[in-house]
Amino acid sequence: MSVTNDRLSEVARCAYRIRRYALRMGEVQGQGYIGQALGYADVLAVAYGHALKFRPGESGWDGRDRFLLSHGHYAIAFYAALIEARIIGEEELETYGSDDSRLPMSGMASYTPGMEMSGGSLGQGLPIAVGMALALRHKKNPAFVYNSMSDGELDEGSTWEGAMAAAHHGLGNLICIVDINNQQADGASSKVLGFEPLADKWASFGWHVQRVDGNHLPAVLRAFDTARQLTDAKPRVILCDTLMGKGVPFLETREKNHFIRVDPPEWQEALRVLDESQN
Repeated sequence: MSVTNDRLSEVARCAYRIRRYALRMGEVQGQGYIGQALGYADVLAVAYGHALKFRPGESGWDGRDRFLLSHGHYAIAFYAALIEARIIGEEELETYGSDDSRLPMSGMASYTPGMEMSGGSLGQGLPIAVGMALALRHKKNPAFVYNSMSDGELDEGSTWEGAMAAAHHGLGNLICIVDINNQQADGASSKVLGFEPLADKWASFGWHVQRVDGNHLPAVLRAFDTARQLTDAKPRVILCDTLMGKGVPFLETREKNHFIRVDPPEWQEALRVLDESQN
């Protein structure tokens, strides 16, 4: 499936703006999961700038595709995507992580429009997504359920129970996205608990598997399109290899960037570098 240059350029601009919104929110608190936000921006740009069906002013619209943020600590990235999608207003980014804000540092469905679940306790998203996908099928609702998760969640037994259940029930309306940045709070994900050969494992659980460079927009666009256009009853998973801090070289190379504390001048430097990359 081909991707037009116009569509590619549009999604690339979306990814740039998501990165910029995330950096501005990070500056509000001086810290955060900004490495993940920069690395995952391309995936979120494809999701909210291309693939998902939603209505910005109707977060409860029954025909919407459901996007579950299982890795709730990616909330700063998700809020940036919601701002880009006009589900929440840009002015709210200044409240990020503050008291009474609709944008808490970890995602909570009771606070934020467009947030389908309260994530953070890793490994919960996929089982919830299975239940949602079953319910939508029962209602004959053609919407898709997307479960977005981190590679750290591959350590959780509930993830693999959900994977088995999805295949058992033939949930072709379920798409799982795994961000493989190989970092957890305790170190490299592959050293905390090795998960390769990952594509083979998902396939053995009965899933249709694609693995792509999650920072290569043409590949991500094609993977999302393929996942929606398949006609069999298998659930689909897109494994996205991403680079933490993508787009800001001095953040890409930090030894520990799972949770980043950035000195005040560095936020403006990060924005400057990001802006220059667009010129």
